[in-house]
Amino acid sequence: MDLKLKGKTALVTGGSEGIGKGIAIALANEGVDVAICSRSKDKLEATAAEIAKATGRKIVPIPADLRQDKDAKNFIEQAHKALGRCDIMINNAGSAAGGVIEHLTEDDWEAGLQLKFMGYVRCLRYVLPIMVKQGGGRVVNLIGNDGVKPSYWEICPGAANAAGQNLTVSLAGQYGKHGISFCAVNPGPVRTERWAGLVKAMSRDMKISYEEADTLAPSSIPLGRIAEVDEVANLVVMLASPMMQMVNGTMIEIDGGQDKPLMDRFRDKNRS
Repeated sequence: MDLKLKGKTALVTGGSEGIGKGIAIALANEGVDVAICSRSKDKLEATAAEIAKATGRKIVPIPADLRQDKDAKNFIEQAHKALGRCDIMINNAGSAAGGVIEHLTEDDWEAGLQLKFMGYVRCLRYVLPIMVKQGGGRVVNLIGNDGVKPSYWEICPGAANAAGQNLTVSLAGQYGKHGISFCAVNPGPVRTERWAGLVKAMSRDMKISYEEADTLAPSSIPLGRIAEVDEVANLVVMLASPMMQMVNGTMIEIDGGQDKPLMDRFRDKNRS
């Protein structure tokens, strides 16, 4: 299927590694020129060069800390200047600390909400006027399934994600008249560079070995495994297509049918 993406432009936050990098590669393979941002300048530039060489597309690295409003503004402005248009906005940057409330500090909560939620708000505040002026656009927000499938161990990311999901649906209602459509992609566990850190935290809170925590992780998913980066990236690229414009104000989980988060299953098992 031709997704009609060739010649389009896209902005991807958190694009130096993990899901963001996977999305940037998948978009470039469809003929999209992409601006990517992250806080790590060296890693960002290396990723941009790698994707450009592999795909032949224009990949623009713009360092940005989206906890800072001025950085979000600069990313959108420089990306627009370099690419000429902002057809697609992919908000992906940031994560929030997992853990039970006893282990979460004030700084954990602040960091989670500042980057995972407010980073999205900041980018949208600057990109939406551009999209309105150019006559339309597409926004895909990478959020997380714990915003709709709450877990006591993921209360911080769950809170940030629920806010992002509300934002997505709300803006879909406001900007549809401008030809701008929104959707949220809510991954469950994904095997990225940060997965090891999550397993370590689960091991700490469940008081089991790292190896056991890693083995238990897929048990919450009927398919018996966690998602791979390219599976999430493929869904995002499809949803970024102009053919998907009527998928507006929609949230899509990509979690293998996960019905209950791992930590909750572990708790229930130990209670029985």
